[in-house]
Amino acid sequence: MTTAPKLSFDVQQSHAARTPAERERVLAAPGFGQTFTDHMVSIDYTEGQGWHDGRLTAYGPLTLDPATSVFHYAQELFEGLKAYRQENGSIVAFRPYANASRFNISARRMAMPEVPEETFVEALELLVQTDRDWVPSTEGHSLYLRPFMIATQVGLGVNYPSKSYRFMVIGSPAAAYFAGGVKPVSVWLSQDYTRAAPGGTGFAKCGGNYAAAFVAQRQAVENGCDQVVWLDAFEHRYVEEMGGMNLFFVFGDRLVTPDLTGTLLAGITRDSLLTLAADLGLAAEERKISIDEWREACASGELTEVFACGTAAVITPVGSVKGVEGGWTIGDGAPGPVTLRLRDELMGIQYGTRPDPHGWVHKIC
Repeated sequence: MTTAPKLSFDVQQSHAARTPAERERVLAAPGFGQTFTDHMVSIDYTEGQGWHDGRLTAYGPLTLDPATSVFHYAQELFEGLKAYRQENGSIVAFRPYANASRFNISARRMAMPEVPEETFVEALELLVQTDRDWVPSTEGHSLYLRPFMIATQVGLGVNYPSKSYRFMVIGSPAAAYFAGGVKPVSVWLSQDYTRAAPGGTGFAKCGGNYAAAFVAQRQAVENGCDQVVWLDAFEHRYVEEMGGMNLFFVFGDRLVTPDLTGTLLAGITRDSLLTLAADLGLAAEERKISIDEWREACASGELTEVFACGTAAVITPVGSVKGVEGGWTIGDGAPGPVTLRLRDELMGIQYGTRPDPHGWVHKIC
């Protein structure tokens, strides 16, 4: 855990906060990532001084010089997690220290300063406590939290990383990420584009990974699919991720997920599901899985379900696959019992309707 002296925050309440009626209209149908709460948290970093000037202010635009480093060299990264309103009325986050740890893994890869984990979590807590009325109470809804960091040095020199940075946290009430909820999605096997290669930034949560993915996602949509599935960079045979989500393959009572080779994001939902699988008596294996195995195991009936997982979408079943060599359906194309059981168990912990044996829930207020 990255620690440092406790940072104080200057709290400046917004004078333009939405009225309760305005807020309730948003919470009735929040979508995903469309509307933001009344405040944001910012902390600055300067080489030699470290992290300083923590503050909570009204949500609003940033003023940055056109030559700010982030615009030209993409030195930035982000995280994503949620705050949940539980049955007893308390508001919690799910494994925020795991997000803090992964944030710093990304920071090291991007030559950016680490944020002390306590500071990371304190910033989340401050925003959620201040904007607690923005945490939805509707089943399945949550407050999506987006911590991020950008390089703020002004200048176009490319020889060295920035000497100054800004860490921020914003929040957005969220419904289901996919409009269909647990409706299975269709996926396109991308053989024209590669998301990441060994030695690259595949394991880091940086914006460049997502920008490079847009063209393949557009190709998926053009071929009638909801999402793109990425394959390995060398042979284009082995499955890696679905969009920005990890994948699981269900062989009866056995789960298989691609192993972490440095090209995949180490999903916190993925890690949680591996633990829950053991709790539920399901065997779980991390290994390579090829397109051929996926297709042939579906044809034989050995592979019964496939699902993707991530913070935003939680668990999303995959119903069908398409590629340049044709396509196939997984099982009967409907969500399977293992997928739904794991989804219910995970969301039950997050919303406080199931026990939390692993201490994943972090109370905020």
